[in-house]
Amino acid sequence: MTKRTKKFLSYYKPYLGLFAADMFFALLASLISLVYPMIVRYITNNVLVNYDISEAAPVIIKLLFAMLGLAALEYACTYFTVYKGHMMGAKMEYDMRNDIFEHLQKLSFSFYDNQKTGQLMSRIANDLFDVTELCHHGPEDIFISLIKFAGAFVILIQVNVPLTMIVFAFIPIMFVFAVFMRGRMRKAFRKNRERIADINAQIEDNLSGIRVVKSFANEELEIDKFRKGNARFVDSKQYSYRTLGEFHSGLTLFTALINIAVIAGGSLFIAKKVINVGDLLTFMLYVNTLVDPVKKLINFTEQFQNGMSGYNRFYEILEIEPDIVDSPKAVELKDVKGEIEFKNVSFKYNDSTGNILTNINLKVKPGEFIALVGSSGVGKTTMCSLIPRFYEVTGGTITVDGMDIRNIKLKSLRNNIGIVQQDVYLFSGTVLDNIRYGKADATEEEIIMAAKNANAHDFIKELPDGYFTDIGQRGVKLSGGQKQRISIARVFLKNPPILIFDEATSSLDNESERVVQESLERLAKDRTTFVIAHRLSTIKNADRIVVLTEDGIGETGTHEELLKRNGVYAGLYKLSYQKQE
Repeated sequence: MTKRTKKFLSYYKPYLGLFAADMFFALLASLISLVYPMIVRYITNNVLVNYDISEAAPVIIKLLFAMLGLAALEYACTYFTVYKGHMMGAKMEYDMRNDIFEHLQKLSFSFYDNQKTGQLMSRIANDLFDVTELCHHGPEDIFISLIKFAGAFVILIQVNVPLTMIVFAFIPIMFVFAVFMRGRMRKAFRKNRERIADINAQIEDNLSGIRVVKSFANEELEIDKFRKGNARFVDSKQYSYRTLGEFHSGLTLFTALINIAVIAGGSLFIAKKVINVGDLLTFMLYVNTLVDPVKKLINFTEQFQNGMSGYNRFYEILEIEPDIVDSPKAVELKDVKGEIEFKNVSFKYNDSTGNILTNINLKVKPGEFIALVGSSGVGKTTMCSLIPRFYEVTGGTITVDGMDIRNIKLKSLRNNIGIVQQDVYLFSGTVLDNIRYGKADATEEEIIMAAKNANAHDFIKELPDGYFTDIGQRGVKLSGGQKQRISIARVFLKNPPILIFDEATSSLDNESERVVQESLERLAKDRTTFVIAHRLSTIKNADRIVVLTEDGIGETGTHEELLKRNGVYAGLYKLSYQKQE
């Protein structure tokens, strides 16, 4: 048994009691369906033949009541298998969705750099629905079909052996046909999933960037792109439906041929007095009971292909091992002073041909304010992303208070680092919820204090519902400066000893920048702080400015020292000053 199969079967474990009950009631319903033709045969061959109408009527009435009782029991069994069986499937879907979402939280930035959000959403939502349909209906359909098939076969053999053999001559051919079609259907359904995932990715991309679309008046361009993607999906559907049509029409043909063979053979046997009309009637009823499970078993291949193609895409994500995990000897980070050191650090992305960072050596004292400057693409953001281990160093070591960050528990490390980014991400919900994201158990008083420290309290009070105002998707109802101050309040609430400001004011107007800069300076007080600077005028008071170049750290010093050196920083500062002019 493969690891993938074991994982699939493990989802049944919490629900074995419910699964057993579902199978029991499915069995009971199957056995009941086998009883009806036997009652018909008894009435036809015994009651109507051996009794006159006055004697037959009471017997028939009793048998009718018996069939009504069986129908009521079958109703209850079917209700249980459909309702509780589907609930079992829904709970398994719940467990699978939890597992894949939890696994996605463990994967590093390197994984998401190469993924489309819409594709991942499709794996979490669409794919798992068919998986759970397979989890519920798969075992149930196989079990019911085998019981009905075996039961009908035993009874038909007792009715007439030659006629039974005629019927069973078609069964192997039907299965060969199903196996032949299985491969084609598997490819078709997998292609459908890939295409719908592409559409989801395209929709997510468009809706996330709808303001850019409208600003360039490119609605028609986006509509045309979507139509092409949608057309590719229809093409793949056309192929799968054509295959499905061949499959189902083939089954219909086999069923018709079996019925024709039974009618022809039965008529001949009646003419030769091998069987009577009652046995032929019973046989015809059981032929349907026999063919139905065969069709269900063959139809199961469609359900199996749907479910397993979805499960395989689901499992592909689970198979991706997180590349950044706690080491066995990882410890909690306690009483953090904030001393950080880069020791001969180098880094490159998986798909990169060369290093982004090379031989970075830098020691930062506790509480020191460090500004990182340099031209675009030299690795300023990457260097800061290595500290909380969003990416793993390719070479060298980064330490916090003398401890290699690879020997510190990830959660503990990141709990002690606060990050304020240029591209602020706010979640749908209220202002209060977004600030509280910095500390899940924070009181309203703590949240308000954090907002005051971030210079956000005044504008929050003016919102329609104050702290309980819904800010819309990604904070669309707020200005850039307001969103930035809420993100700073979030970090104030977290209260970490190490801070990273990633060009936090570069996209703001002068007035907003002044307010946000004041908040940042208040937040940075007595904390080890890294600032990635876009506007060099905002870092004049930094304890140390580190200039990054393509060859590593080019120069370090204070603002005045670097200007006097008339090196890389002086050139960047003059260029920045000219732009402001």
